[in-house]
Amino acid sequence: MSTTIEILRLRHLRGPNLWTYRAALEAVLDIGALEDRPSNTIEGLYERLTAWLPGLIEHHCGVGERGGFLQRLREGTWAGHIMEHIAIELLNLAGLPTGFGQTRSTDQRGVYKLVIRARQWEVARQAVLDARDLLCAAIDGRAYDVAAAVKQLKALVDRWALGPSTAAIVDAATARRIPHIRLIEGGNLVQLGYGAQLKRIWTAETDRTSAIAEGISRDKDLTKRLLAECGVPVPEGRVVGSVDDAWDAAQDIGLPVVVKPTDANHARGVSLDVRTREELVAAYELAEREGSEVMVERYIPGTEHRVLVVGGRMVAASRGECAWITGDGVHTVRQLIERDINSDPRRGEEEEYPLDTIRLPENRDVMLELRRQGLEPDSVPAAGQRVLVQRTGLLTDDVTDLVHPDIAELTALAARVVGLDIAGIDLVVQDISRPMAEQGGAIVEVNAGPGLLPHLKPANGKPRPVGEAIVAHLFPPGVAGRIPIVGVSGTRATAAVARLIGWLLHRANLAIGVACEGRLYLNMQPVPTAGAPSAWEAGQRVLMNRCVQAAVIESSPRSILDEGLAYDRCLIGVVTDVPVPQGLHDHYITTQEQMRKVLRTQVDVVLPEGCAVLNADCEVCAGLAELSDGAVLLYSERPDHLLRAEHVAQGGRFVTVEDGHVVVAQGGNVQPLVPVQHAGVQALVQRVGLPALLAATGAALALELSPELIRVGLEVAAAEVPGL
Repeated sequence: MSTTIEILRLRHLRGPNLWTYRAALEAVLDIGALEDRPSNTIEGLYERLTAWLPGLIEHHCGVGERGGFLQRLREGTWAGHIMEHIAIELLNLAGLPTGFGQTRSTDQRGVYKLVIRARQWEVARQAVLDARDLLCAAIDGRAYDVAAAVKQLKALVDRWALGPSTAAIVDAATARRIPHIRLIEGGNLVQLGYGAQLKRIWTAETDRTSAIAEGISRDKDLTKRLLAECGVPVPEGRVVGSVDDAWDAAQDIGLPVVVKPTDANHARGVSLDVRTREELVAAYELAEREGSEVMVERYIPGTEHRVLVVGGRMVAASRGECAWITGDGVHTVRQLIERDINSDPRRGEEEEYPLDTIRLPENRDVMLELRRQGLEPDSVPAAGQRVLVQRTGLLTDDVTDLVHPDIAELTALAARVVGLDIAGIDLVVQDISRPMAEQGGAIVEVNAGPGLLPHLKPANGKPRPVGEAIVAHLFPPGVAGRIPIVGVSGTRATAAVARLIGWLLHRANLAIGVACEGRLYLNMQPVPTAGAPSAWEAGQRVLMNRCVQAAVIESSPRSILDEGLAYDRCLIGVVTDVPVPQGLHDHYITTQEQMRKVLRTQVDVVLPEGCAVLNADCEVCAGLAELSDGAVLLYSERPDHLLRAEHVAQGGRFVTVEDGHVVVAQGGNVQPLVPVQHAGVQALVQRVGLPALLAATGAALALELSPELIRVGLEVAAAEVPGL
């Protein structure tokens, strides 16, 4: 009988959650009879797992050192924990590494929660399914094709994960604590920052990239004319309308020439060193297939280079190489390409590889190059015969430190002339460390949205921090792309608290977005939505609105358990209470201590410059103060609360009701804020309760709103705020 492990549920936690600050996958497992069979009782399990997945030796596990997980495996651990580490290792092998995982038992025998970081949900989900199947096979002593599973995961990475250029920019932003939102699943359109501070990138283009400039860069002839008029050296040439016209142009310019499309990219359809009419006819047909028009220009001897310009300055440079094979009198061209070129570990079909695999006859430019030498894919070159396979598009060597200042300035000028904030400048020179003019070099293309991979993973030389350069271009030092975010969680009147805080921010003349109870408000006016968005979806919609200068987002305990928070960090975190949970049995949350772990998420994400606003009348809630990276403000209905004196003595603020006013105590001062007997305040208290009023007041103080604004805003809130 085959071993079975049942996966009861897979859940995507898209934001900070009770497990981790990052997106994660949570699986609920029923390991059944394996509850009575720890790993040290299963014959051959250790040997099979370590043979299939030798990388498990690198897993520290709770032991905290290399080989820690294997030690646990030898000593005896349970199936859920083993699945966790198998899934992590499969993700590592697939090129989507993760180091975070946890497995915890529930109050039901044999049922566990398994959590791993999910950089990409679709890939992590399949990794967990594969981990289950692999483990069951290892327990039963059955065969399992690890290579096939990894290949499938790699295909999912290629389909769903960010491309390498976009990922480099996002990773650089993350390192600077700039948040991001992926705007297209499976695509590379990404938002950096929130609300009014956001910027957008699409691979290596930004929302500062002019559509006009991009259009100019696609028109190679127009680009050349503009560059030439500004004194940038470019090869002589013109657009042609037929083969005869192309031949006439080639003779006028002087052979050899280059034939290429006017609007293609990635060196598609480009033929270099064209010397005869026969070669020109073939080159013309190739270029015509790849673009809308064909141009002929002077061939410049030298080596192809790509210079990356960001924000008006050169940040990286790569040098190209040609691809060659050498005949042996036995193997065909196709076989030699496969053996000597496609075997290069830098080549592959996926985007992560800096060089493409060469396939014949699909690679038309390669076919043209071969035919110029009288060869076909099945030809057998003579022993020792050198065959040129590919001239263009092979940027392999980093030469950033070699670039002459004259060339750096000319490439920056070329980007400015076209109008691109990020540009890949293609140039041909003999030696990039010498001035361009003295060696007859020229700039041959200016490209929008240049690929960053040659600079991130050069075959020779050191990688360059081009992602960091692009982030610095969008966000100067000290700018994190954040707006004030107030997160509200708990079970008592949280929606009312969120609306009140939003109202006070609105009165402070900020464009405010509020998400609570699955509803959206912009400047305190309801925003119609299609369907009922979840708390995470509603919060994300607020943060994607570049009109929003401040946001208030409510998250219930269930929404935190279902999807996580909609933001990575917040300026203010409000927790109204930490009760004994009700109705969360499906998440195996049944005790107050477990509920504390859920709601601490709201405090964990408070920024160091921010503040946690906590209800002192709930002892467990007040205890969350120790978890805040920022300041702590306590509020209570009781002016004589036991925590007041100690908290104030330590420099904290304490909001309560005293002598007919809502007051704030800080240091040796007690400042009246809101008269409780005011008719508007009485109406507000009747609708939302005094604790909600105190929570909103505390959050407003933490936001540094003026006492006068808070007083007037709360006095009229009952009449003005929708939904109260």
